[in-house]
Amino acid sequence: MAYNYMTKAGYDKLVAEINELETIQRPEISRQIAEARDKGDLSENAEYDAAKEAQGLLEAKISQLKATLANTRIIDESRLGTEAVQILNKVRIRNTKTKAELVYTLVSDSEANLKEKKISVNTPIAKGLMGRKVGDIVEVQTPGGLLSLEILEISF
Repeated sequence: MAYNYMTKAGYDKLVAEINELETIQRPEISRQIAEARDKGDLSENAEYDAAKEAQGLLEAKISQLKATLANTRIIDESRLGTEAVQILNKVRIRNTKTKAELVYTLVSDSEANLKEKKISVNTPIAKGLMGRKVGDIVEVQTPGGLLSLEILEISF
């Protein structure tokens, strides 16, 4: 079984999202269905159909999030180091061709957010960096072509 590793903050955010879906959105959709049902003939009631479809989508999302939660393991951040690149590390890299420097934090799929410079450990770049050390030059095959990256710094 593949586990989904995440930080305590990521785990808490997921729990809060499930709670909001179950305690706020689910009752709201139930109210919409009841309201539409009270309007009469269900065979030609677009509001009822839309509310039932929204209910199905909501329940699917709740199920998917609960499945993610069931397979989640919280990372003990105190046991992580910076000797070699691993999940939750912030890595400063330089493209050896363009000399452009970038900083990424490697996180789980569910916590990835490119705007915050957080990339999933399952991306080609992160996979290429994992386990490598400062000074290493890594060749990474990406959809945009082969990148040559030098690891400049590993931190938290």
